[in-house]
Amino acid sequence: MAKQGEGALGLKGIAMFEAAKGLLVIVAGLGLAALLHRDAQALAEAIIQRLHVNPASRYPTIFLSLLAHPDDARLWAIGGSAAVYALMRFAEAYGLWRGLAWGNWIGVWSGGIYIPLELYEAFVHPSWLHGGLAAANLLVVLYLARGLLMRRVSAA
Repeated sequence: MAKQGEGALGLKGIAMFEAAKGLLVIVAGLGLAALLHRDAQALAEAIIQRLHVNPASRYPTIFLSLLAHPDDARLWAIGGSAAVYALMRFAEAYGLWRGLAWGNWIGVWSGGIYIPLELYEAFVHPSWLHGGLAAANLLVVLYLARGLLMRRVSAA
């Protein structure tokens, strides 16, 4: 059984990773990737897609596009989705960092919805990357769910 300090360290690591995903969406949305060399932009888009930041993965310059086309409702919907995704990542990171149960709940929910997709990708396009992502996400979800279960047991 993990000691209290080890559990907090695991939550802080997951929190930093989730905050980084949120920050990546913001950076991509602001179009900073577009300022880089074209190959670097393609790499940034591939990283964004692999981290499952789907609301912004196909439109990395969404916020700049919104400024250029303020009347485009589709861009506003995509930009809003990207902003909500980033805010969810930041909220989850805050909750996990502070050791709050709702941070675990957000993590279990938001990580759990990707497990079927990641398993599908791992079986349809078998690679170390797809398998590793599926396994890592499953381990994080199980770790967070275990934390919720431990809270429940200790409260009873």
